[in-house]
Amino acid sequence: MARHYPPGGMVISTGSWPGSAVADAEIPQRVDRLDIPSTRLRTPLGLARWSQRAQALVSETGADFIWCGNLKPAGYPARWVHARTDVPYAVIFHGTDLLKLEHHVEASFARHTTARALIGSAAVCVANSRWTMDVCNRVLDRLGLEPHHRPAVRTVQLGTDPQRFQPGLDSRDVRDRCGLGDGRWLLTVARLVEHKGVDNGIRAFALLAPDYPDLGYAVAGVGEIRPSLEALARSLGVGERVRFLGGVPDDCLPQLLNTATIYLGPSREMHDKVEGFGIALVEASACGVPVVGGASGGIPDAVRDGETGLLTDPESPPAIAATLRRLLEDEVLRARLGAGGRAAVESHYNWERVTADMRAIAAEFGGMNGRLNRARGPS
Repeated sequence: MARHYPPGGMVISTGSWPGSAVADAEIPQRVDRLDIPSTRLRTPLGLARWSQRAQALVSETGADFIWCGNLKPAGYPARWVHARTDVPYAVIFHGTDLLKLEHHVEASFARHTTARALIGSAAVCVANSRWTMDVCNRVLDRLGLEPHHRPAVRTVQLGTDPQRFQPGLDSRDVRDRCGLGDGRWLLTVARLVEHKGVDNGIRAFALLAPDYPDLGYAVAGVGEIRPSLEALARSLGVGERVRFLGGVPDDCLPQLLNTATIYLGPSREMHDKVEGFGIALVEASACGVPVVGGASGGIPDAVRDGETGLLTDPESPPAIAATLRRLLEDEVLRARLGAGGRAAVESHYNWERVTADMRAIAAEFGGMNGRLNRARGPS
């Protein structure tokens, strides 16, 4: 959003972070950083300082709408400013945050009260998928928010940069550095945590491996379960063909995605963990790579089944393997889904469209007209 808003159309208020000056200089917006580490914004002192600074920024700039990139901690200064200036705010929800919140408000009266205050004072909640929207409405119900105290809910599917992620990039350097050679590769880019489903990806690959000797499975990412995933691959006899690449620099991702024959995103819902959308999936689509995604959480919003990729049961390695086999055996289908993915990114899954949708929401709910149209009682 910050990169695609009109230059100077947004002020970003946040904490300090080592090396942030380089990233800030690339954003055509004012980035106003407190002299408090971002990791300390949740503390009482951090929230007090942030709230005061946010109010000063609204007064200085005449801002008529506030975006909260998350409920906590950003919702606290937003509500503080709203209570004192009547400037409305929106809370962006990502999926897992709502699942955690749902469990917390059921278990704790204090958390229930806090969430009711922060969300109930918002003008609108923005979800990144239809699934996240459904969970958001469920949480609003559990908070007991009556219609006249209840924020609106909007869905804005996410996107990527089709200029940066595109097909046909030269991937020889990445293949050499990662030891991928000239073979075919399934690829997953994800944090190595349980709900990402890499374990079932490995199990599915092990079912395919005997029939496709030129096929490997590359996993890019870091996380606490890497040792157990490596042990699983060895136990299934595919330890030499599952390649753990570790953390891959952002500037190498487009080239890495261009090495993939199929992108595999087998995420599943696990207690309070889920894939709310799946930007890596649309990054692969932008590179013209057919995608196999788990039919869970918000992934069906990122993978149009039969158009940009195929959805499958992420809990079932045989089902994942069967879906992958269908693509491996059908070059025409792979090409059609890859081209469909690229077209979908160019027309819909891109930051220009996302930002246009978000700006429309800000125009709908921001400013005096937005406040008059959304007249509500106290929360």
